[in-house]
Amino acid sequence: MSHSLSLSHQCYLQTLPPISHNASFTCHHTPPQKANGSRRSPKLYIACARGNNRASTPNKDDYHSTLKALNSKGRSPRKSLGQNYMLNSDINEQLVGVAGVEEGDVVLEIGPGTGSLTDTLINSGAFVLAVEKDKHMAALVSERFSSTQKLKVLNEDIVKCHVRSHISSLYGNTKEIDSDNRKAKVVANIPFYISTDVIKLLLPMGDIFSEVVLLLQEETALRLVEPSLRTPEYRPINVFVNFYSDPEYKFKVERTNFFPQPNVDAAVVSFKLKQPSEYPYVSSSKSFFAVVNSAFNEKRKMIRKSLQHICTSLEIEEALESIGLLSTSRPEELTMDDFVKLHNLITKE
Repeated sequence: MSHSLSLSHQCYLQTLPPISHNASFTCHHTPPQKANGSRRSPKLYIACARGNNRASTPNKDDYHSTLKALNSKGRSPRKSLGQNYMLNSDINEQLVGVAGVEEGDVVLEIGPGTGSLTDTLINSGAFVLAVEKDKHMAALVSERFSSTQKLKVLNEDIVKCHVRSHISSLYGNTKEIDSDNRKAKVVANIPFYISTDVIKLLLPMGDIFSEVVLLLQEETALRLVEPSLRTPEYRPINVFVNFYSDPEYKFKVERTNFFPQPNVDAAVVSFKLKQPSEYPYVSSSKSFFAVVNSAFNEKRKMIRKSLQHICTSLEIEEALESIGLLSTSRPEELTMDDFVKLHNLITKE
């Protein structure tokens, strides 16, 4: 597991004893909760230390301001849309820091919600394209940032959104954006249930995005970044991720930082996108992933059996042996490079 954040970004949330009033910190209290019929005392979470000589300032996107924003539209988080709003602005700062967002960058944000992360991105100097499926939240974010020219809100489902055309349109039609600028980035706290769809949509776009930074369910983050061969966690999505990017686990985010609080913790993952010229050579990416998926569809079968619809078992055995693998190999035993070599040997141009 890689933790490449600077010291200023390593802000760990933990239960602490009472703190002196002379100390300056940004603090969050979780309301008392009942557990097994008893009431537990509130916990104090330290988001990030401020300088001792600097007065602490209220967090604009804390629990109360989030509720206020939702109430202004008569809204409540919709479980069907996986809406869990970030309450800790310091984590938003870390997200933006991981992506290295700078003045003049174009950033795609997915599911801006009440605009907590949007605010941090705009203050970093970025032009933000925010895609929000919930029309009420799209209206809320548009109103909140109505005075800035550095935000465009689309009321669309990201999975059905023509991201490439919208990004191209921004570079061509927005005066504030330098068309010769570096590639766009993605920074987003996405609903957990669309994680795989978003990854499959964005990672092949290395020609327009340089990096994708996502806040994901921690279990998903670990499975994507640290899969081990010969384990149930190793799946076709791992081959896909490594074909198009270099993924890196950045840091864990406790579930107490969200409203409503989910049943799982989250984690931030950075996907450094490969340029099309850097993709492993295959005659057809469509054909390549069809081979990978077919192999995993019958995971416990040997590859010489699961890929018989492509060529004979004997040809598959010979191909496996020629790349240094056993003829009895199963899909969970092959790395991405192994699959690339196998594909190129058994498929016809």
